[in-house]
Amino acid sequence: MIRIVRDEGAGLAASRILIAGGAGFIGSALARDMIAHSHAQVLVFDSLTYATSAAALDAARSDPRFSFVRGDIADPAAVRAAIQSFSPDVIINLAAESHVDRSIDGPGPFVNSNIVGVFVLLQAALEHWRGLEGEVAQAFRFHQVSTDEVFGSLGPTGAFDETTRYDPRSPYSATKAAADHLVRAWGHTFGLPVVVTNCSNNYGPFQFPEKLIPLMILQALAGNRLPVYGDGLHVRDWLHVDDHVRGLRAAFEQGRPGETYVFGGGAERTNIELVRSICAALDQLAPRADGRQHAEAIALVEDRPGHDRRYAVDPSRARDDLGWEVRVEFDQGIRETVAWYLNHRDWWEALVDERDAVARRGLAGG
Repeated sequence: MIRIVRDEGAGLAASRILIAGGAGFIGSALARDMIAHSHAQVLVFDSLTYATSAAALDAARSDPRFSFVRGDIADPAAVRAAIQSFSPDVIINLAAESHVDRSIDGPGPFVNSNIVGVFVLLQAALEHWRGLEGEVAQAFRFHQVSTDEVFGSLGPTGAFDETTRYDPRSPYSATKAAADHLVRAWGHTFGLPVVVTNCSNNYGPFQFPEKLIPLMILQALAGNRLPVYGDGLHVRDWLHVDDHVRGLRAAFEQGRPGETYVFGGGAERTNIELVRSICAALDQLAPRADGRQHAEAIALVEDRPGHDRRYAVDPSRARDDLGWEVRVEFDQGIRETVAWYLNHRDWWEALVDERDAVARRGLAGG
């Protein structure tokens, strides 16, 4: 059995990593990275909900260090069995219902996965950790991956950091906030070595087509209108998934128990600026047959309820404590993401055919 080798300040040289939600967008990126760029053994534990993709793990499956268990984090027996058989050194939780619009249409699954599921995972992790000894017990980490949306909405200035008060505004962000509080409580009350990270909006390959960036790409390719909520001036900070994955690894390899780290891309854009950037890339890589610009299809639509105005993140602690920094420049990252979707039509076309993936949701309560 591979166990953690930890030198002071050096992080994890070899370990057993259990990734809950490892078939999702960020989780699969982490799994691929761990297999490609570490000596770790990786177990992906995932229930394979509508937003997951088995194909996103294809690059990792052929490696003998990779394994997969299908299971729900809200199922105590399945979670306990996976942890007992794998005996992880790190449990990182990326299993979550995460689409704000869907949380407005139906909050129930968000409560079950994001709160009940995290409680179940914490209980099993605590039982496992209490059975460890010595340096192995000291090196163990439970890593909760959260979002900047738990902090609420910013005005025109300022940025979220690790000290920002929680102020969630949607069913999605409220359930994520509740999960973060549970994780910190298990750390404080029971001594479980926990780390919490919050990130800004991610983008990159294998993101499910209902999310904003792939949605705009697919709508444009279909010749449909490009719906942007409200006045289009809501601001988000965009972080490439590869940069986020490097931050996650730094947090569970080097982060101190009980600490929180936030990751942001330093790329604030209004929603309409973002969509125009996507359109500009499409104009170069996949011009319309009628010669018109893709941006001509942008249409402002009714805003969704409780739409937070602005998010921004100050990642100073991650830079200072973990040595993390953004490497993927936004404009280049968007262009590469557009190119990836153009080159992987077989992946997303199958999802669009099988599932109700390309739609703007969250307007029913508007």
